[in-house]
Amino acid sequence: MRHPADAHVIDDSANATPAERASKSAKKREAHEQQALGEALAALPDAALAATEMPDALRDALAEYRRTRSHEGRRRQMQYVGKLMRRADAEPLREAVAAAQLGRAHDALALHRAEHWRAELVADDDALTRWIGEHPDTNLPRLRALIRNARADAARAPGDRHGRAWRELFQYLKTLL
Repeated sequence: MRHPADAHVIDDSANATPAERASKSAKKREAHEQQALGEALAALPDAALAATEMPDALRDALAEYRRTRSHEGRRRQMQYVGKLMRRADAEPLREAVAAAQLGRAHDALALHRAEHWRAELVADDDALTRWIGEHPDTNLPRLRALIRNARADAARAPGDRHGRAWRELFQYLKTLL
């Protein structure tokens, strides 16, 4: 028996073929995916979130989620964000999250490359030749001085090392990469 308040709801599931009807598990999976996307959006930096196109209600709900401090309040707010996500176009939101995550990966890769070059330059004289081949616009006297200082620092006893020259070489390489 139907409740009179539900009279306006039309049940199309009787007319749909089994392939068109989504199972309860599929609906739950989709809801969890939407909620996970909402959590990833909430974790974005402010600038990336502001640049992402989304409905105002979703933007407000994400801002409220960030302000909420209690565990239960955050859980309920994220459920609301998931509900709003069902009505929003999820593809641009997924692209914004992926772009932010890819940007962090590029930053980490650049740091790893700078660390690698620093170790190579301090350990081997031929590495400087390879560096100049790849980066001809480098200030060669400055780089040589930084390498020389880092080698001198590395040659000291472990208790006498300061690490300043090592860090300066890294910072210089990081700016060039």
